[in-house]
Amino acid sequence: MTEIRETDAGEQERYLVDFDTDTLPYEFYDVVIVGSGIAGVYTALSTPRQAKILIITKDTIDINNSVLAQGGIAVSLDQNDSPHLHFQDTIYAGAGLCDKETVKVLVNEAAENIATLCLYGVNFDRDAERRLSLTREGAHSMNRIIHTGDATGKEVCDTLVRAVSDLDNVTIRERTFAIDLITQDNVCKGVLTCNEQGGDLKAYYAPIVVCASGGYGRLYASTTNPEVATGDGAALSFRAGAELMDLEFVQFHPTVLFHPDNQSFLISEAVRGEGALLRNLKGELFMENYHPMKELAPRDVVSRAIFQEMEKTGAQHVYLDITHKDRAYLEQRFPTIFKTCLSYGIDMSRDYIPVAPSQHYSMGGIKTDEWGKTRIQGFYAVGEAACNGIHGANRLASNSLLEGLVFGRRIGRQIAEHLDDLKKASGIKPSLRYHNTWIDKDVDAPKLIRQLQELMNHNVGIVRSKESLESAMERILQIRRELNHVRATDTTMMELKNMLFLSSLLVKAALMRQESRGAHYRSDYPQTDDQNWLNNIVFQGGNKDA
Repeated sequence: MTEIRETDAGEQERYLVDFDTDTLPYEFYDVVIVGSGIAGVYTALSTPRQAKILIITKDTIDINNSVLAQGGIAVSLDQNDSPHLHFQDTIYAGAGLCDKETVKVLVNEAAENIATLCLYGVNFDRDAERRLSLTREGAHSMNRIIHTGDATGKEVCDTLVRAVSDLDNVTIRERTFAIDLITQDNVCKGVLTCNEQGGDLKAYYAPIVVCASGGYGRLYASTTNPEVATGDGAALSFRAGAELMDLEFVQFHPTVLFHPDNQSFLISEAVRGEGALLRNLKGELFMENYHPMKELAPRDVVSRAIFQEMEKTGAQHVYLDITHKDRAYLEQRFPTIFKTCLSYGIDMSRDYIPVAPSQHYSMGGIKTDEWGKTRIQGFYAVGEAACNGIHGANRLASNSLLEGLVFGRRIGRQIAEHLDDLKKASGIKPSLRYHNTWIDKDVDAPKLIRQLQELMNHNVGIVRSKESLESAMERILQIRRELNHVRATDTTMMELKNMLFLSSLLVKAALMRQESRGAHYRSDYPQTDDQNWLNNIVFQGGNKDA
């Protein structure tokens, strides 16, 4: 394992704003959960009812990546399937970087968590005999994806949010921005927050904080992620002293609708699982030239194949063809996708769907163990915000929602076991004062964010090189230096600082990994180096507390 302290990617402030706990408004809780996706909400539901819980969410509770998940959840239920086969497929897709112990936890605890979802009333699709319907997605050797049409994430999220909203021990604060984790002597004390505009600074003190804030997809201009996915959780964790791991591994979904009015709508991998074929602009099938699993190869392989076909033909997209299926079937199996495509004049029962790859998922994040623990006492991470080694260099399709469930429940068990001890260790309200020598300067933060996103798209995308990465790093560090110690007066400026910081570490890791592995592809190092290669690249946070 390679560990690096963040010294040469620009100076990093400990906190983004000044505060004094002696005068700061505050509330006490047992647990604060940052994020309202499946991972965060399920963690709350898995925590003992006697714990006083706060869920804070950057937007409204229904705005998150989980809601957008179309495909489903991977679980071995078929009589010919097994957790071991699910384990093997996950390890294969992860290209040598998966943590085998956490993968074992994932696959062995999958079924019991799915049973819990069913008890909560999640309405999964079922066959004529009322058994859960199973489909297949890329790199799976068996049909093991349970689903609700093509809107599985929304169904699960809606059900769990209804359940958590009924709990007397849970408070939900919407439109609340988590600025920083408050720590003292590497012990978690709580979260510093503000409103959407950057005002109403407030502290929520708790001996346990769970980061379930999602990934960092909005570092890219072309992404399926919602606008809230700016990597704030990873950035605030690092400032507090947590570790970040595997940041260079960014998954691009192969098939995102390519249309002038919509280039972020996902065409689920389940469409290929039901037999859809990829064709180039000439109408030619091409996946057999890239991988024996063809359309159901791992996502990184399919994305690069599409990228190369686009390069060959000078096109901006390829086509997805499922016209061999009849209209009634497609409307029933993929109602959201069918309706959305039709709104753009595409009848997927008769027309090819124009698609292109787009950023979709962050394999890297806050380093945790198999219980969601970080190196900060009382601080946990779960879901896409976390990196516990399950996904390795390339996430296996439909393992993401499952990860949030399995490890959300595990964190709930940790809270049940350790809450009293952590309360004693955390103690009373901390006495902290942070003051920086800020510079007041007019900054067009939205413009700089757009520039950064385009830079990451073009230089740190599906195919990378030393030249493209060094060019990106030069520009990122230039902007960071210009903004060093500039006061963050609103949340957009805070997001910009978080995004610049994360981008610099992502690029640095991509430069260090001089090989191609999983979702990280270097045109100047096209081979996977199994003799002399870095394992996990870990960046160690830890500026001194105020």
